[in-house]
Amino acid sequence: MDRRIRVLIAKPGLDGHDRGAKVVARALRDAGMEVIYTGLRQTPEMIVSAALQEDVDAIGLSVLSGAHMHYFGEVRRLLKEQGADDILLFGGGIIPDEDVPHLKEMGVAGIFGPGTSTQDIVDFLKQAAPQRWAAQG
Repeated sequence: MDRRIRVLIAKPGLDGHDRGAKVVARALRDAGMEVIYTGLRQTPEMIVSAALQEDVDAIGLSVLSGAHMHYFGEVRRLLKEQGADDILLFGGGIIPDEDVPHLKEMGVAGIFGPGTSTQDIVDFLKQAAPQRWAAQG
């Protein structure tokens, strides 16, 4: 069976700029993935709830506000509380290089900053999602 990768793209917090999130969502869709875009001003609780309802393989957060450590941490914590910490968490936006190692320690699987090719994000998910499926058995 050929399984399609399901990805939720979310904009947490009060950041109102979503062009990058929409560009990524379209690129993933064009690559054959199922994409759910939650829109602006999402709370971590809303993001995790939608991810569970939609049975996604991955959550992508777009954070431009500087609150990336908080939002990634909260989404990761809530996923763990729900027994869904196998959902891949990745993201992008304005994230300082020095924060990337800390985010990876938190369990963020990939960080894609400004200027990253959308093909890099597609390739990341095409590699990581089947690994998640294999681990599920």
